[in-house]
Amino acid sequence: MPPYPPEAMRHLATPIGAGGLAAADASGEAGAEACGDVVSIEIAVDGGRVTGAGFRARGCGATTAAASAACEALAGASLDSALRISASSLDTSLGGLGPERRHGAEVAADATAAALEHWFGTRLGAPGIPRRADRVAVAMSGGVDSAVAALLLAERGLDVVGVTMRLWHDPAAVRAERSCCAPETVRQARETCAVIGIPHLTIDAAERFRAEVVEDFIRGYAEGRTPNPCITCNGEVRFRILDEAAALLGAERLATGHYARVMPDGRAARLAAAEDTSKDQSYMLARLGPGTLARLDLPLGDLRKDEVRRMARERGLPAADAVESQDVCFVGAAGHAPFLERTGGLAPRPGRIVDRDGAEVGRHEGYWRFTVGQRRGLGVAAPDPLYVLATDAGRNEVVVGPRVALAQDRIHLEDVIAHDVPDRALEVRIRHHGQPLRGRLLIMGDATGTVVLENAAEAVAPGQTAALYDGGRLVAAGTIVRAGPGRHSMED
Repeated sequence: MPPYPPEAMRHLATPIGAGGLAAADASGEAGAEACGDVVSIEIAVDGGRVTGAGFRARGCGATTAAASAACEALAGASLDSALRISASSLDTSLGGLGPERRHGAEVAADATAAALEHWFGTRLGAPGIPRRADRVAVAMSGGVDSAVAALLLAERGLDVVGVTMRLWHDPAAVRAERSCCAPETVRQARETCAVIGIPHLTIDAAERFRAEVVEDFIRGYAEGRTPNPCITCNGEVRFRILDEAAALLGAERLATGHYARVMPDGRAARLAAAEDTSKDQSYMLARLGPGTLARLDLPLGDLRKDEVRRMARERGLPAADAVESQDVCFVGAAGHAPFLERTGGLAPRPGRIVDRDGAEVGRHEGYWRFTVGQRRGLGVAAPDPLYVLATDAGRNEVVVGPRVALAQDRIHLEDVIAHDVPDRALEVRIRHHGQPLRGRLLIMGDATGTVVLENAAEAVAPGQTAALYDGGRLVAAGTIVRAGPGRHSMED
């Protein structure tokens, strides 16, 4: 192995901050005993600056040198400068450790980020520095879309800071190939910000995410609904946490890498579909309120995915070739049914599969294992294909029937958010990538409504979201309570 560079030798000879701080305001630890390298970084903060930094390290020389370099960079630094520390910046300051020793810089950078996460995290919800109109907090998932969103905003001359939320993931689950809850995505987001040259903050949102998104998901299935946790997360949790972080960082505006647009509509801002309809994600943002939309930037709304990847490669962003994120990130690769049985108290239990007349045609091991519209895996022999028409949590029953029985011409909604709904036919979406329908929204009062469809919808699942568009602009969204009465073909 080659010798250490001179700068690394300086830190090894007289490590800066060794032994930690006598009185620290926050600390963070990274690494693992099993790997042999563990670093703890301790910081004191006053008046928007890091007034002191110390470390404790166990492991190889590269780890000690990197921890010392981190403390040197931290001492006296503004919080923005501290948030710019990354594995790459530490490696550079040490003269280049080489691939065999770079892990030391990675562990020290992780510990530094954890200390800053601790300090900022205890202040979430409290007043921060004054917000500035030119500063924008970008939600960074570690993927290519949020990376390019941050890049484009920085290239516009805005003062950009990246924010990554550490979310909850079932520890017993096998992770999907690409999950926004995975720890490795946090490091990739930080390194992306380092390439762009912007600060990066990680926020521990795991417990709030579990309580507000995961528990809602479990409760929905227990009650026989099919909730969409991505809409709950985006509409009610993720942006609230992002805004709290933005307040601490002095950012007036918010941004994400979603493929959607925010367009002016008189004095208000309205969410609209992306230019690339094949990638449009406005459905996932359908529950955002007008206050959030007025402060939201969506830089990818006019771009195609191939353009985004090309930009990332040309700028050398680490996430350029990252695979697509997975839906329902926290359940793991095995899917929702095993997750619910591990964590939601839904132990497998026998139940009946019945036809529309209530006659038993088969047996199952739990209604939550089935979704409305499902055809495969029913385990029922029949001369014609059968589909799941409904699930009944109270009776632990699954109702099946012919495909034509799935067709419904009315969808009843609750928790409706409406934005000047016109009295004419609208585009209706009842799932993210579903075929758009046509229908009118009748507002019933108390945030309830009914969508009357011109063309029947199939597989309308209670708990999902119905989003209504007028000329590409979102005008209303609500949670599906039930569908019916149906409108069947002459063949029924």
